[in-house]
Amino acid sequence: MNAWLHIKAWLYKLTAILGAYGPWGVFLLCAADSFGVPLPVITDALLIGIAAGSVKNPRHAWFAASMAVLGSLIGNLALYVAARQGAEWLRQSQPPPGERRRFRAWFHRYGLLTVFVPAVTPFVPLPLKIFVISAGALRTPFASFLAVVVLARVIRYFGETYLGLILGADARGFLTRNGWALAGAATALALVMYLVMRLRDRAR
Repeated sequence: MNAWLHIKAWLYKLTAILGAYGPWGVFLLCAADSFGVPLPVITDALLIGIAAGSVKNPRHAWFAASMAVLGSLIGNLALYVAARQGAEWLRQSQPPPGERRRFRAWFHRYGLLTVFVPAVTPFVPLPLKIFVISAGALRTPFASFLAVVVLARVIRYFGETYLGLILGADARGFLTRNGWALAGAATALALVMYLVMRLRDRAR
């Protein structure tokens, strides 16, 4: 327990240090967080804060959003590739067999939608890491996985940056007040994507 508390305190310090570097810090935090490092940071809040402070220089905010997308993409791809190649350390970190089977069944049924929904919104309590690992282990087509992650992260991070630029410091309050509505919108978008894929499969 003491060791974990020491590691957690160290991660808090690391997060504060990286966050001070603005867009480049966001890049590193998103990469590490997407790869599965348990960083005690809400990247979304950091990104909104950068945008709120960049009203007079919006390019800085959009650059930070781009770095967030790029960092998250690199982290998720690294985790996907590791799972696809069957990395030993991933086997050791997998959930119990019963829970693992449940996640795999969910993934088989809903496919990459299980990656899209938690990747596009921070309000849905779904473990993105598990679904990314499932996508790699089940050898989901690389191009499809890449497209889903990019689409979800662009919507999420550029949307938050836009809110930060328009609403300023109140952007965080807006997300808090409308969190479940945004989660519902993301789920509805995922449902539309699912229906489109089903119709495409039937056409084939």
